[in-house]
Amino acid sequence: MLIITPDTVANRAALDTASLPKKFFGRVLVLPRRGGAGLWLRLIVEMQLLRYLVALLPFVFVAFANRDLAGPISQAPLAMLLVIAFVEMRVLRHTPDGRAALMVPDDAARLLDALAFRSRAALRRIAARRGIESGELRMVIEQSELARIAPLTFVSVQSADPKPHIVPLDAGDRAIIADTLFDTELTERDLMRANQHQEVFVRDIAQEARAVSAHARLAAALDKRQASGA
Repeated sequence: MLIITPDTVANRAALDTASLPKKFFGRVLVLPRRGGAGLWLRLIVEMQLLRYLVALLPFVFVAFANRDLAGPISQAPLAMLLVIAFVEMRVLRHTPDGRAALMVPDDAARLLDALAFRSRAALRRIAARRGIESGELRMVIEQSELARIAPLTFVSVQSADPKPHIVPLDAGDRAIIADTLFDTELTERDLMRANQHQEVFVRDIAQEARAVSAHARLAAALDKRQASGA
């Protein structure tokens, strides 16, 4: 999971948006400020052109291994397109029957209900912690459409007040999301299966700031006071 906010993204221009929800996959390239080799490799896999080039590597190898075949291979664009289509639609994505077999609809609904409950809980804590009393916060959880590989999840908090934007989140806000959203009972891979099953890859969950209870705001104020005194 990559929590997207100005402090975690190197190319901040990628966060600009004129409408909500802001989507990232297939639209902008996100460059994280920090992350291990696994995250960077997974981001590279999202680059469509690189996937196409990898799919065509067998043609390159055959052409170099047998010069007599180099000419016919270079004149076979249809075969190359078929290979690319096979890799993209059959290897990296599920067929309709494959998506249906991932889980039963009731299980998908249960997982998504849990995701919505956790997202609203995190948004209420963030609103209380930041003293936001009006407007609407939206937890936008977007996953890659690619299947059969490790899930890649972008999580951001977005708001239309005063205009559409990605909400800046400090370390405390990000910790709330990390602690609340996923665990062993609801993992990123569980969400990926539900998203693949429904063929929906963006979950947009809203929470009105005015619905945050006084108790939650008081608890946030006490936590902040304890943190500042530590």
